[in-house]
Amino acid sequence: MACVYKIPSNGNTPGCVPNFTTGTGGPQTGGWGAIALVDAYDNPYAATELATFDTFWGLPTANFLQVYANGNGDCEGAPPTDPGWGLEESLDIEWAHVMAPKATIILVEACSNSIDDLAYAEWVAGLYVEGYYGGGDVSNSWGSGEFDGETAYDTYFGYDWPFNTAYFASAGDDGCGAAYPSSSPWLVSAGGTTVYRNAKNLHFFIEGCWAGSGGGISSEETYQQNWAGGSNTGPWANYQYPIFGQFNRATPDFAFNADPNSGVIIYDCAYYSGECVFFQVGGTSVASPSLAGIVNNAGNKLGTGHVYPTVESGYYTAEENNLLYSQQGGAAAYGKNFNDIVLGSNGCSVGPQWDYCTGVGSPLGLLGK
Repeated sequence: MACVYKIPSNGNTPGCVPNFTTGTGGPQTGGWGAIALVDAYDNPYAATELATFDTFWGLPTANFLQVYANGNGDCEGAPPTDPGWGLEESLDIEWAHVMAPKATIILVEACSNSIDDLAYAEWVAGLYVEGYYGGGDVSNSWGSGEFDGETAYDTYFGYDWPFNTAYFASAGDDGCGAAYPSSSPWLVSAGGTTVYRNAKNLHFFIEGCWAGSGGGISSEETYQQNWAGGSNTGPWANYQYPIFGQFNRATPDFAFNADPNSGVIIYDCAYYSGECVFFQVGGTSVASPSLAGIVNNAGNKLGTGHVYPTVESGYYTAEENNLLYSQQGGAAAYGKNFNDIVLGSNGCSVGPQWDYCTGVGSPLGLLGK
């Protein structure tokens, strides 16, 4: 993946040939602050999994922290375990670390998969990343269909923090259609691609839309000419409006390999309750932590939050998405910084530059991220 997306790394072979037996994986350097991965339930093997994964692929040892978001009273001590969520947590921490090995990796575990518990864990994640590490990124590989009242939860995604923590969420794995929290205007929505390789030599050939990638027009998150104080997009998150002229948030924003057939390798002990296995996995659950890691590695320190000088006179903005969308249209930087994906379909339209499957495209290097 580092070779496909031209992310700095050591040991990648020419032509992007995958090597599953030696440590020729992702970036060996880069990253800052912290990346928090918000998930539900507890993975008691997480630290061991990440250490083994790093050793196998020749990655630097991660600075890893596991946090129980149990302060809202729904559980005491460690949350209960769940094999499916445990596998998800393995994926999240490992692939965030692949793309930003110098960033502290924080696994934040909610007591359950209820929206209230996950939102509380989101608040805890922001507290740790911004409050203790000076900023970074927060990734969410979870989501649901949109629902009435979802905008009330938008405030958990960075409103009260300064300006250099970006929030990410998977666009979903059910094809055309918007999902929450990916549809919140304050997050970077992560779509999915398929990576195609030459059958003779396994060299990278081309990238297309993954049929399962989420993406669509939100029915709940609308653009309005008012301040962005807790609902609706507002003029300070209008990164899409000048391009599309529409009044609803559209997803995704950009994309990463998510097809299980071209998926990534993870190491997990939670799914089989202590039996440790290498898995090949896919889904936009891969895209969110990977893109969070790439943005973290780029080091622009943009985010979602309140712009000071004061709470009363400041305003909210989504600077990471502002940067991504500033390179659309006739911007000369676009072709240098993004793979423009025009093949495939998720049931929505796919074509040049932004579309409902891959957003502005997939990353090409670290510039413009």
